[in-house]
Amino acid sequence: MGRLKDWEDSESWRDFFDTYWRLIYSFAVRSGLNHEEAQEVVQETVVAVAKSIAKFHYDPKVCAFKTWLLNVTRSKIANQFARRARQPAAATVPPDDSSSTGAVNRIPDEQAGQWDEAWDAEWQKNLMEAAINRVKRRVSTEQYQMFDLFVLKQWPASDVARTLGVTVGHVYVAKHRISKLVRKEVEALEAKGV
Repeated sequence: MGRLKDWEDSESWRDFFDTYWRLIYSFAVRSGLNHEEAQEVVQETVVAVAKSIAKFHYDPKVCAFKTWLLNVTRSKIANQFARRARQPAAATVPPDDSSSTGAVNRIPDEQAGQWDEAWDAEWQKNLMEAAINRVKRRVSTEQYQMFDLFVLKQWPASDVARTLGVTVGHVYVAKHRISKLVRKEVEALEAKGV
């Protein structure tokens, strides 16, 4: 987190973007935005994080980074809905009392928990994907192929072994080794808060 406060640390910002852009994008699409709008939300969220990260104090008891990023993302999604409402094509949509408020902010309180649950689910999925991608860069291609086919694609171990020309034992060792690395990477991502 501290490294993000340094605007010149392009490696940390690239790492941040690579870790969270899919999360922000998929949450924006799930909220009802189209591809282009969701891409804008990603860009605007990253810019907002860059502008305000210096003020963010990581204290999971007060506000976890996950919650803070959700709030920034929801704000940018609401801005997209507001822009959409101001577009001339939106004039054909029947007006309602809530047209000046983004759809994300019009969610009834009883549905707000569903949005939090959706964010949590996307957050966990995103962390797992980010962890797997990081581990993939650190292990051999053969080891990753065994893990990918056996764990991610759920092929039977015997099929993986036959396809890759290895023993079933090698498949299980690759699964164990890479699973352990992925768990450690997820823990590291969660511990960093970013």
